[in-house]
Amino acid sequence: MEAPQSRIKRHTLSLANVSLKLVNEPAASSSPLCQTLLMDTVDTLKQFIHVLENLHYDEYVEPHAILSHGTVGQHTRHTVELFQQLLEGYQVGEIDYDNRKRDHRLSHHIDSAIEAIAEIICQLNKQDKTLKLKGAHLNEAVLSTSYARELLYNLEHCIHHQAIIKIALISAGRKDLSTTFGVAKSTLLNRQ
Repeated sequence: MEAPQSRIKRHTLSLANVSLKLVNEPAASSSPLCQTLLMDTVDTLKQFIHVLENLHYDEYVEPHAILSHGTVGQHTRHTVELFQQLLEGYQVGEIDYDNRKRDHRLSHHIDSAIEAIAEIICQLNKQDKTLKLKGAHLNEAVLSTSYARELLYNLEHCIHHQAIIKIALISAGRKDLSTTFGVAKSTLLNRQ
């Protein structure tokens, strides 16, 4: 199994290129609110990559009793797939988070998850537009939403799962996680 240090060296350059690309490309949306949302999402995903880069394989796939025997990899996969559904739905104008493929490589291979998150980061900078939202809870109904609203949902959903991952890793003895990992922006602002 690959040690975290080799993974960090390999992914650091690609992550730096992603950041430069976002900074140097003209914004898809001129709204300062959308740009703040975009940058907060990118920062959260980059923090996710940083945590994943520092995990050993067994930490990623080990079931945790505190998570009802779920794994860090499963929570990562779930989070990644919702972002992917948003990006795929953007192209066709309709999002259905429930009707997604479950790519189990993301649950078992840290590098696959890191690469998927980096790809997501590269695709986030989009013009806001109206979208349709479908889902199991809606039966046949369709809701009107927007890309910015769904990006916010995915950001908050990601932070929620980061908090769950943090609980598992701390309960397994990890002491090196950032104090901001898995913490909502409102909580961070309130702590200042």
